[in-house]
Amino acid sequence: RLRLADGRSRCEGRVEMEQAGSWGTVCDDSWDLADGDVVCRQLRCGRAVRVHGDAAFGRGSGPILRDEVGCEGHEEHLWDCPAAAEHDCSHKEDAGVVCSEHQEWRLSGGRDGCAGRVEVFFRGTWSTVCDSTWYELERSVLCRALGCGEPVQRLFFEHTLPGRMVYECEGHQPSLAHCQWTYNKSAPCHQSRAAGVVCNGRGT
Repeated sequence: RLRLADGRSRCEGRVEMEQAGSWGTVCDDSWDLADGDVVCRQLRCGRAVRVHGDAAFGRGSGPILRDEVGCEGHEEHLWDCPAAAEHDCSHKEDAGVVCSEHQEWRLSGGRDGCAGRVEVFFRGTWSTVCDSTWYELERSVLCRALGCGEPVQRLFFEHTLPGRMVYECEGHQPSLAHCQWTYNKSAPCHQSRAAGVVCNGRGT
Protein backbone atom coordinates (compact mmCIF):
# COMPACT_ATOMS: atom_id res chain seq x y z
CA ARG A 1 0.00 0.00 0.00
CA LEU A 2 0.95 3.61 -0.52
CA ARG A 3 0.08 6.88 1.23
CA LEU A 4 1.16 10.48 1.60
CA ALA A 5 1.75 11.62 5.18
CA ASP A 6 1.86 14.98 6.99
CA GLY A 7 0.60 17.05 4.07
CA ARG A 8 -2.40 19.36 4.08
CA SER A 9 -4.53 16.88 2.13
CA ARG A 10 -4.36 13.22 1.15
CA CYS A 11 -2.78 14.34 -2.16
CA GLU A 12 0.31 15.98 -0.63
CA GLY A 13 2.96 14.76 1.75
CA ARG A 14 5.82 12.43 2.53
CA VAL A 15 5.75 9.27 0.42
CA GLU A 16 5.22 6.19 2.56
CA MET A 17 4.72 2.61 1.46
CA GLU A 18 3.92 -0.60 3.27
CA GLN A 19 6.12 -3.63 2.85
CA ALA A 20 6.00 -6.85 4.85
CA GLY A 21 3.52 -5.32 7.26
CA SER A 22 5.42 -2.17 8.18
CA TRP A 23 5.30 1.35 6.79
CA GLY A 24 8.47 3.02 5.58
CA THR A 25 9.71 5.92 3.49
CA VAL A 26 11.46 6.58 0.18
CA CYS A 27 14.86 8.24 -0.14
CA ASP A 28 15.09 11.43 -2.22
CA ASP A 29 18.15 10.35 -4.26
CA SER A 30 17.19 10.88 -7.94
CA TRP A 31 13.57 11.54 -6.89
CA ASP A 32 11.89 13.45 -9.73
CA LEU A 33 8.56 14.33 -11.34
CA ALA A 34 8.27 11.00 -13.16
CA ASP A 35 8.47 9.19 -9.81
CA GLY A 36 5.95 11.62 -8.34
CA ASP A 37 3.57 11.08 -11.26
CA VAL A 38 3.39 7.36 -10.50
CA VAL A 39 2.63 8.06 -6.82
CA CYS A 40 -0.06 10.63 -7.65
CA ARG A 41 -1.75 8.46 -10.23
CA GLN A 42 -1.66 5.41 -7.96
CA LEU A 43 -3.42 7.44 -5.23
CA ARG A 44 -5.93 8.90 -7.74
CA CYS A 45 -4.48 12.34 -7.07
CA GLY A 46 -3.81 13.35 -10.66
CA ARG A 47 -0.22 14.13 -11.59
CA ALA A 48 2.79 15.50 -9.74
CA VAL A 49 3.10 19.29 -9.77
CA ARG A 50 6.03 19.49 -7.31
CA VAL A 51 8.43 16.95 -5.84
CA HIS A 52 10.36 17.50 -2.63
CA GLY A 53 13.36 15.98 -0.91
CA ASP A 54 15.16 16.74 2.35
CA ALA A 55 12.18 15.64 4.47
CA ALA A 56 10.14 18.69 3.38
CA PHE A 57 7.08 17.16 5.08
CA GLY A 58 8.98 16.10 8.18
CA ARG A 59 11.00 13.01 8.91
CA GLY A 60 9.26 9.68 8.71
CA SER A 61 9.99 6.60 10.76
CA GLY A 62 10.42 2.93 10.07
CA PRO A 63 12.55 1.42 7.32
CA ILE A 64 13.70 3.28 4.23
CA LEU A 65 12.21 1.02 1.56
CA ARG A 66 13.41 2.56 -1.70
CA ASP A 67 16.44 4.48 -2.92
CA GLU A 68 17.42 5.74 -6.37
CA VAL A 69 13.87 5.26 -7.64
CA GLY A 70 13.83 5.43 -11.43
CA CYS A 71 10.24 5.52 -12.69
CA GLU A 72 9.59 6.45 -16.29
CA GLY A 73 6.18 7.81 -15.33
CA HIS A 74 3.85 5.24 -16.90
CA GLU A 75 4.16 2.55 -14.21
CA GLU A 76 1.01 1.50 -12.38
CA HIS A 77 2.58 1.27 -8.92
CA LEU A 78 5.62 2.81 -7.28
CA TRP A 79 6.98 -0.67 -6.53
CA ASP A 80 6.94 -1.45 -10.28
CA CYS A 81 9.73 1.10 -10.79
CA PRO A 82 13.41 0.19 -10.70
CA ALA A 83 15.13 1.12 -7.43
CA ALA A 84 18.27 0.31 -5.49
CA ALA A 85 17.90 -2.54 -3.03
CA GLU A 86 20.46 -1.05 -0.64
CA HIS A 87 20.34 2.54 0.59
CA ASP A 88 22.73 4.98 2.22
CA CYS A 89 20.00 7.38 3.39
CA SER A 90 18.58 8.68 6.63
CA HIS A 91 15.10 10.04 7.28
CA LYS A 92 16.35 13.58 6.67
CA GLU A 93 16.26 12.58 2.98
CA ASP A 94 12.63 11.42 2.92
CA ALA A 95 10.93 12.13 -0.42
CA GLY A 96 7.63 13.95 -0.83
CA VAL A 97 5.24 15.08 -3.54
CA VAL A 98 2.45 17.59 -4.19
CA CYS A 99 -0.16 16.17 -6.59
CA SER A 100 -2.43 18.16 -8.88
CA GLU A 101 -5.62 17.17 -7.01
CA HIS A 102 -4.22 18.69 -3.79
CA GLN A 103 -5.88 21.96 -2.92
CA GLU A 104 -4.40 24.73 -0.79
CA TRP A 105 -5.76 28.19 -0.12
CA ARG A 106 -4.57 31.69 0.61
CA LEU A 107 -6.15 35.07 1.15
CA SER A 108 -4.40 37.80 -0.82
CA GLY A 109 -4.62 41.56 -0.94
CA GLY A 110 -5.91 41.99 2.61
CA ARG A 111 -4.35 43.39 5.76
CA ASP A 112 -2.79 39.99 6.61
CA GLY A 113 -3.12 36.29 5.80
CA CYS A 114 -6.61 36.20 7.32
CA ALA A 115 -8.29 38.67 4.97
CA GLY A 116 -8.51 39.19 1.22
CA ARG A 117 -9.43 37.47 -2.02
CA VAL A 118 -9.76 33.69 -1.82
CA GLU A 119 -7.25 31.95 -4.07
CA VAL A 120 -6.91 28.20 -4.47
CA PHE A 121 -3.85 26.28 -5.74
CA PHE A 122 -5.16 23.35 -7.78
CA ARG A 123 -3.76 21.40 -10.73
CA GLY A 124 -0.58 23.40 -10.66
CA THR A 125 -2.03 26.91 -10.83
CA TRP A 126 -3.65 29.54 -8.63
CA SER A 127 -7.34 30.26 -9.30
CA THR A 128 -10.07 32.46 -7.86
CA VAL A 129 -13.33 31.28 -6.26
CA CYS A 130 -16.75 32.31 -7.63
CA ASP A 131 -19.00 34.10 -5.15
CA SER A 132 -22.20 32.54 -6.54
CA THR A 133 -22.29 30.02 -3.66
CA TRP A 134 -19.95 31.83 -1.28
CA TYR A 135 -22.12 31.85 1.85
CA GLU A 136 -21.50 31.92 5.60
CA LEU A 137 -20.81 28.17 5.77
CA GLU A 138 -18.17 28.22 3.01
CA ARG A 139 -16.49 31.25 4.55
CA SER A 140 -16.48 29.60 7.96
CA VAL A 141 -14.89 26.38 6.62
CA LEU A 142 -12.12 28.40 4.96
CA CYS A 143 -11.38 30.69 7.92
CA ARG A 144 -11.11 27.68 10.24
CA ALA A 145 -8.96 25.71 7.81
CA LEU A 146 -6.53 28.63 7.60
CA GLY A 147 -6.38 28.91 11.39
CA CYS A 148 -8.02 32.33 11.12
CA GLY A 149 -11.03 31.90 13.38
CA GLU A 150 -14.47 32.81 12.06
CA PRO A 151 -15.62 35.00 9.15
CA VAL A 152 -16.76 38.52 9.96
CA GLN A 153 -17.15 40.09 6.51
CA ARG A 154 -17.75 39.03 2.90
CA LEU A 155 -15.61 40.73 0.24
CA PHE A 156 -15.81 40.91 -3.54
CA PHE A 157 -13.01 41.14 -6.07
CA GLU A 158 -12.41 40.75 -9.79
CA HIS A 159 -11.44 37.44 -11.41
CA THR A 160 -7.89 38.03 -12.66
CA LEU A 161 -6.46 34.48 -12.50
CA PRO A 162 -6.90 31.83 -15.21
CA GLY A 163 -9.05 29.31 -13.34
CA ARG A 164 -12.27 29.47 -11.32
CA MET A 165 -13.53 27.21 -8.55
CA VAL A 166 -16.97 26.85 -6.99
CA TYR A 167 -17.52 25.37 -3.51
CA GLU A 168 -20.75 24.23 -1.86
CA CYS A 169 -20.47 22.99 1.72
CA GLU A 170 -23.18 21.10 3.61
CA GLY A 171 -21.60 21.20 7.06
CA HIS A 172 -18.45 22.14 8.90
CA GLN A 173 -16.05 20.06 6.84
CA PRO A 174 -12.32 20.25 7.73
CA SER A 175 -11.52 22.10 4.49
CA LEU A 176 -13.17 23.30 1.29
CA ALA A 177 -11.76 20.25 -0.52
CA HIS A 178 -14.18 18.12 1.53
CA CYS A 179 -17.14 20.14 0.23
CA GLN A 180 -18.66 19.73 -3.22
CA TRP A 181 -16.57 21.59 -5.75
CA THR A 182 -16.43 22.16 -9.47
CA TYR A 183 -13.52 23.59 -11.41
CA ASN A 184 -13.78 25.75 -14.55
CA LYS A 185 -17.48 25.06 -15.16
CA SER A 186 -18.84 28.26 -16.67
CA ALA A 187 -22.50 28.01 -15.61
CA PRO A 188 -22.19 28.48 -11.82
CA CYS A 189 -19.58 31.20 -12.36
CA HIS A 190 -21.54 33.17 -14.94
CA GLN A 191 -21.59 36.85 -13.92
CA SER A 192 -19.95 35.99 -10.61
CA ARG A 193 -17.34 38.03 -8.82
CA ALA A 194 -14.27 36.62 -7.09
CA ALA A 195 -15.01 35.68 -3.50
CA GLY A 196 -13.22 37.21 -0.55
CA VAL A 197 -13.48 37.17 3.22
CA VAL A 198 -12.27 38.87 6.38
CA CYS A 199 -11.76 36.39 9.23
CA ASN A 200 -11.58 37.52 12.85
CA GLY A 201 -8.21 35.85 13.47
CA ARG A 202 -4.81 37.33 12.79
CA GLY A 203 -2.62 35.78 10.13
CA THR A 204 1.01 35.05 10.72
